Amino acid sequence: MTIREQTEEIERKTLHPKARLSSRSKGRMKPEKEGEIRTCFQRDRDRIIHSKSFRRLKHKTQVFLAPKGDHYRTRLTHVLEVSQIARTIARALRLNEDLTEAIALGHDLGHTPFGHAGEALLREIHPGGFDHYKQSLRVIDFLEQNGKGLNLTHEVRNGIVKHSKGKGLIIPDKKSERADTLEGQVVRVSDIIAYVNHDLDDALRAEVIKKSDIPKGIIKVLGDTHSQRIDTMVKDLIYRSKEKDLEELCMSDDVSSAIYLLRDFLYEQVYESDKIKKEFQKAKKILRDLYDYYLDHVEEIFVDIPKEEKINKLGIESYRHHVVCDFIAGMTDRFALMTYERLFMPQQWTVL
Repeated sequence: MTIREQTEEIERKTLHPKARLSSRSKGRMKPEKEGEIRTCFQRDRDRIIHSKSFRRLKHKTQVFLAPKGDHYRTRLTHVLEVSQIARTIARALRLNEDLTEAIALGHDLGHTPFGHAGEALLREIHPGGFDHYKQSLRVIDFLEQNGKGLNLTHEVRNGIVKHSKGKGLIIPDKKSERADTLEGQVVRVSDIIAYVNHDLDDALRAEVIKKSDIPKGIIKVLGDTHSQRIDTMVKDLIYRSKEKDLEELCMSDDVSSAIYLLRDFLYEQVYESDKIKKEFQKAKKILRDLYDYYLDHVEEIFVDIPKEEKINKLGIESYRHHVVCDFIAGMTDRFALMTYERLFMPQQWTVL
């Protein structure tokens, strides 16, 4: 028996009946021989961590654009916080922690530079629209490894593409909107637990809001500190879901209502505030100009962006938009700023 098979046997003996076992994975798009040491979900996690798109997350904005302070969240620290929260929940519910971690670490690989400002701009100007969760799937299926993709398992891919919620329900009523696995659903909830709390913390740090601005109902139900609020949300999800024996994930009405109230507060006072909007408009102009430039100079795009396999079916114009969208979406904040300066700002002459 290999070490992987021993791990799979431990999963069968210890995990909840509703957990997704590594040995029961639906497999990959391209079949591969199983490894001797790692399960399929462990291999997926490692492929994500070693990918170029994962490394670029450290220089992609969460909310505050190109922040100079050392303690503001980036897209990378966001996914690490989501992973930590999701793993805590998965372990408490006896779900597959490796699968949960892989989904959490990969869920934002397709996010744009400049946070949601970049996503909004690409959704507006790219003919096919744009959603970061769909782009994350495109990254892992096609863009990584020079067009080969990471060839991840069905469960990880499904969890990534079903993680996003916008202003929708934390736990969707429709099963079609939920991930196929409870592990994927845990990541979806963990994502919102992470971002409503760390975005609130960053907004206080940036002095966009004051602590006295936080509605009293949120503090009363969730707690007065960052750690208390996360603790309340995580425990509520764990205990309420255990009461239902994991028939479905669930939260109490008072906690879920407080989360919705906190999210609405952040949209009104932070994400859609005049201060943030002004910076978002600057970021959108930068990306719009870059998009238009590369649409006319697609040959200048790095060879790292592979050619679309079905260019003849797409047509040349659609192909150009695909390539430019992939290139812009893959940029970090600082690379976008550096490229904009190089293309559109006067350069100093060097006298020899």
